[in-house]
Amino acid sequence: MSHLIAPSLLAADFSKLALESDMLNKSLADWYHLDVMDGRFVPNISYGQMLIKCFRSLTDKVLDVHLMIEEPEKYIASFREAGADVISIHVEATRHAHRAIQQIKESGAKAGIALNPHTPISAIENILEDVDMVLLMSVNPGFGGQKFIYNTINKVKQLKAILTERNLNPYIEIDGGVGLQNAEKLLQAGANVLVAGSSVFKSENPTDTIKRLKNVGLKNLHF
Repeated sequence: MSHLIAPSLLAADFSKLALESDMLNKSLADWYHLDVMDGRFVPNISYGQMLIKCFRSLTDKVLDVHLMIEEPEKYIASFREAGADVISIHVEATRHAHRAIQQIKESGAKAGIALNPHTPISAIENILEDVDMVLLMSVNPGFGGQKFIYNTINKVKQLKAILTERNLNPYIEIDGGVGLQNAEKLLQAGANVLVAGSSVFKSENPTDTIKRLKNVGLKNLHF
């Protein structure tokens, strides 16, 4: 199975979102990655259901919605109604992660569990059977353009080993500071969904950058 590329719209030019969307639709991008921030779980506030609904009208590609918000269970239904195909919540942001994951699945969306850089894999070991995706933050959430935390590669290897031992196969998504300089190492470690924000939208040719990310290490990958 080839890996997936999910450009993060947080790094897009918000003055021309329709054009950015058109570029993604014509590119080899697999998913749209949409970061929802509430100003509580993370310092910044980004956007909410209205923008998700807008992108739903602009694309047939998967909308990968990353909820960086406190008490995400209160908003799962509304993000699904807005058009989210994948909804990821942070294990640090809810008291009842298992219940929230079930809520996402009952809504009809794929369910992801996200971990901040400091959070160990052990925090989610008891719900790995229930999730469709594990999202590992490779920067501290809340701001775009940060430097990649290289210990993430070790976390990917650790997670992949646990999943293999338990015969589980959720997506492993990496979010933060991902680009051509570290994509191959992440894929070799076991990741198969790469979120790329600044490395795509701030490049001279975003379409070409997406293509290059999509083609990284394909000869060496075995999933």
